[in-house]
Amino acid sequence: MINKKKVVVVLPAYKAALTLEKTYKEIPFDIVDEVILVDDASPDNTAEVAKKIGIKHVVVHEKNKGYGGNQKTCYNTALKLGADIVIMLHPDYQYTPMLITAMASIISLDLYPVVFASRILGTGALKGGMPLYKYFFNRCLTLFQNILLGQKLSEYHTGYRAFSKEVLLKTNYEVNSDDFVFDNQMIGQIFYEGFEIGEVTCPTKYFPEASSINFSRSVKYGLGVLSVSIIYRLQKMGLGKFKIFEKKQS
Repeated sequence: MINKKKVVVVLPAYKAALTLEKTYKEIPFDIVDEVILVDDASPDNTAEVAKKIGIKHVVVHEKNKGYGGNQKTCYNTALKLGADIVIMLHPDYQYTPMLITAMASIISLDLYPVVFASRILGTGALKGGMPLYKYFFNRCLTLFQNILLGQKLSEYHTGYRAFSKEVLLKTNYEVNSDDFVFDNQMIGQIFYEGFEIGEVTCPTKYFPEASSINFSRSVKYGLGVLSVSIIYRLQKMGLGKFKIFEKKQS
């Protein structure tokens, strides 16, 4: 525990059998209390590998619920276990688990209630093999989002994120999409509720076993991101009321 805070790492998994053990072994268990893996109906043996390496909390979706649907199960399960700090880490070994200590410490010390591991701070993204077109669209989308959301994040699209319990309890993530745009809807909700997001520099790795969406899915995701940013600005200006910004029912 960090400052008597219960730290829970959640692993939203899909076809992660080949990379899960390597990811799991680098988790700093001196500060992590629990690990949850949610297997989104993987066609491989992800769930079996998870149990074999010692993950106690393995949830298996009988039908694929999508990346956003997977995260909903992750966060709900973590809160049921009494988590104070929840860290989402992809089990495909694209992000290093060794940043967990730093991210959890920032939240535990009340510096920020949310922390993102940014691939864009520094030069880690391109060095790690991020495709040039993805880097270009990442930068364009991030600029657009910063303008409309009135923020200054280096990256909105990282999959490595840490949240305080208070943020998860107040953020109405259950109404969000079950697809990849879930991540950006949640960012909009976090800012709309008045929370701040801190960032740490994160190296990243792109390799055949690492998960990545194809070009057509990337375009769909990009359009979804633009939509979230626009409706956030309209909501803040009082020009509309949108479901994702409705208050969470207690």
